[in-house]
Amino acid sequence: MEILNYAFMQRALLAAVLVGITAPAIGIYLVQRRQALMGDGIGHVAMTGVGLGFLLSWSPVWMATLVSVLGAVLMELIRWYGKTRGDIALAMLFYGGMAGGVMFINLAPTGSNANLTSYLFGSLSTVSESDVTAICALAAFVVLVTLGLRRQLFAVSQDEEFARVTGLPVRALNLLTAVTAAVTVTVAMRVVGLLLVSALMVVPVAAAQQLSRSFAATFAIAVAIGVTVTIGGTVTSYYQDVPPGATIVLLTIGAFVLLTALATPLARRRARAAAAARPAADPAECTIPASRGAADEVGV
Repeated sequence: MEILNYAFMQRALLAAVLVGITAPAIGIYLVQRRQALMGDGIGHVAMTGVGLGFLLSWSPVWMATLVSVLGAVLMELIRWYGKTRGDIALAMLFYGGMAGGVMFINLAPTGSNANLTSYLFGSLSTVSESDVTAICALAAFVVLVTLGLRRQLFAVSQDEEFARVTGLPVRALNLLTAVTAAVTVTVAMRVVGLLLVSALMVVPVAAAQQLSRSFAATFAIAVAIGVTVTIGGTVTSYYQDVPPGATIVLLTIGAFVLLTALATPLARRRARAAAAARPAADPAECTIPASRGAADEVGV
């Protein structure tokens, strides 16, 4: 294929595959925890890391990783101890991260403003070899956590109280989930962009849930959707000269709409079949005995 003749496209495609795997892999736990927008908040905080990277002439990917991890830890601490003021503290953290990124970028050497756009919305031509090395290392960490600790993370995501009773270190696992989400954001920012990465963490999972309620099946389908749309968006971006991040997100939303349209009639058919197979209830079994009815009336 012509597209593989260019080194920058080889790097972009490799990064796209890694993003397609890691974003839904951690996203499924965020969806279960009802923290679907956590990736968006971390993306705002990561802007400060990118700005610091430009200002200090250090790798923006690694600096964004460091700042994102610190931000994710702070978010968890706010969630634990913030109580009624937690939402205000989180809002200040998110918008402070964005403002800090813009400020540091403006203090950085000339030309950084143009580079910031590629981190915000993704870019194919700017994925360097050092970026690929960092993305591979960070993606390996995400895969090890999301697969190696899948049972523990799923238990905590479903019911924290039950997980705590069973002896799981709930706070440590919550903190690890937040840190892994932060790492995923920095993995994805070169392809999808900081402002759009949250969609790739959430929408493939929502699309997979249209087809399956099993955790393992949903996980596999979400990752398959993620890889498909990231590769498709990257290739489309190359041939049509459109932004890769926006293209990938639109393809992801399209996949969700398509799978929802296909799953709805199937779900109705299964429901009708289940209703037809269910034996009719015996009217005598539905009658409350007089003595029990009297007891209920007096509150026993």
